[in-house]
Amino acid sequence: MPNYISKLISRYRRLILFLIDFFVVCGAYLFTWMLISGRASMDDYLSLMVSSCFLFVACYSIIFFTTGMYDSLWRYAEIVEFFRCAASSVAAIIAFIIITLIIYQERRIPISVYALSAAFASSLTLYIRLTYRMYRNTKISSSGKKRRRVLLVGAGDAASTFLHEHHRNPIQEMNVICAVDDDKNKQGRSITGVEILGTTNDIPDLVATCQIDTILICIPTLDSENRKRIIDICSQTPCNIKILPDIVKIIAEGKDFASSITDIKVEDLLGRDPVILADEAIKLVKDKVVFVTGGGGSIGSELCRQIANIGPKQLVIIDIYENSAYSIQQELKRKYNGNLNLEVRIASVRDTKKMDDLFREFRPQIVFHAAAHKHVPLMEDAPEEAVKNNVFGTYNCALCAEKYGAEKFVLISTDKAVNPTNVMGTTKRICEMIVQNIAQSSDGNTIFVAVRFGNVLGSNGSVVPLFKDQLAEGGPITVTHPDVVRYFMTIPEAVSLVLEAGAISDKSGEIFVLDMGNPVKILTLAENLIKLSGMIPYRDIDIVFTGLRPGEKMYEELLQDEEGIRTTENSKIFIGSPLKMDADRFFTDLLELKGYAYENDRENLMKKLQVMVPTFSHERIDY
Repeated sequence: MPNYISKLISRYRRLILFLIDFFVVCGAYLFTWMLISGRASMDDYLSLMVSSCFLFVACYSIIFFTTGMYDSLWRYAEIVEFFRCAASSVAAIIAFIIITLIIYQERRIPISVYALSAAFASSLTLYIRLTYRMYRNTKISSSGKKRRRVLLVGAGDAASTFLHEHHRNPIQEMNVICAVDDDKNKQGRSITGVEILGTTNDIPDLVATCQIDTILICIPTLDSENRKRIIDICSQTPCNIKILPDIVKIIAEGKDFASSITDIKVEDLLGRDPVILADEAIKLVKDKVVFVTGGGGSIGSELCRQIANIGPKQLVIIDIYENSAYSIQQELKRKYNGNLNLEVRIASVRDTKKMDDLFREFRPQIVFHAAAHKHVPLMEDAPEEAVKNNVFGTYNCALCAEKYGAEKFVLISTDKAVNPTNVMGTTKRICEMIVQNIAQSSDGNTIFVAVRFGNVLGSNGSVVPLFKDQLAEGGPITVTHPDVVRYFMTIPEAVSLVLEAGAISDKSGEIFVLDMGNPVKILTLAENLIKLSGMIPYRDIDIVFTGLRPGEKMYEELLQDEEGIRTTENSKIFIGSPLKMDADRFFTDLLELKGYAYENDRENLMKKLQVMVPTFSHERIDY
């Protein structure tokens, strides 16, 4: 349709709608008279027909204008609009009957005229509006790309609101086919015209039967356990999985409806409840001078975000990599607009003199030591660098924390420190031993603790960003082994628990272990990530097995065999008992290890690592 015609129609829309109704209602009334009147009697009724037709049209026009029928956008019509049209028609008929009974007392209008004209006029006004709506929907679906067939999970208030909004303002690429709900009372019923065909367990069968392309989860209040269960079921299908956030909030805030529907995130596959920061964690850093080493990294930067949100007296970020340090600095500056006392220092934790200068300058009360080399394969190729950075970077910072009277020193450790099969894990185990030995030999003014946890989704060097990059390149996705498993948690959850563990620590030398939930099979994670991207594993994106890399385990552990474990008030935080060690022997070994590292004597360095951590063995690969 030419643009100028569209503008003309839009400008005179109400007049056009009125004229359409005028001719429809008038035609319906005259047609009724023609049905009930023979040719011989038409002349007798002509004057009554003409005059009453004027009243009939007038009643319809006045009632329709009064009820706002010409202000409604029928291309977005809902059930309520059809009901209003029907109610307006009934009101117009009643008004017409009352008026004609008063005016035409000598010559009555036949009852059949009342009945048939009411039926014809009401039906035609409704059918015209319904036809226009169907035309608009057909035009939308044919003018754009192919509409995806959608199955709704959940048939409650959120789904109902979604369908009403979808009818008012259609999402062009979505065609809702059916719904499922675990409420047995809803089975076989419909919601806003969409049939409820089964429960969540029926999703795979319905996807195949109804040729579904997209599954939309419409239960914003779903708890993490059931969300994971439903996502696991949906992941058995080739469908793209999306989730509907709080739709009422979206409407209240005036956000764009279509863009608010989001894809399922990899984090949702873990089924972990969000962590609310405990009061103890807030007290730990509130109005304190806080150091975060490695503050530009994935864990360090999230520590900075959560600490800044609490309100420290001063936050000092230390990192050797200026780009990441600059990034978190600018992020916090934008967010807090000068209301955060923030300092950023580019420095290496290896540099003993520099660390001493920084601790003397700022006198931190709380130290979070997150700086470390963490990439397992790279550290296998450069063990001396792992020792220099991880071991002696930790040693420098721990000594400075004790020297300048920090209240607490919290080491960020890893599950790879348990019975390590790689250099990185071994160096982190020695870091834990440093913390425990300094704790045993110190005067007790500084509490030294370590917090141990597994992999975090999205961290630098983790598997998920690698998978996403491989997906963006069209595959294949590489997995080391079909049976390899890992523990995962989200970065915000890990950092929240680190803060709480640091807060509840009251005994120096403790190792806190975070509950990582159930282990995740990496192959399953890769397959689900492909499905979440709307593709089918092994058809659209292939998965290739490359074999375990040097130092990798089939599965990770969180506790040493010799470590006991105690629970805390937080069900996700446990405490491993401190190990008894010969401090003199340990520090002698540490001095020798430093010599080998800085002489780049790899052979003796590896032997010394074996002596210091007897469970360290490259040969120990668990199948």
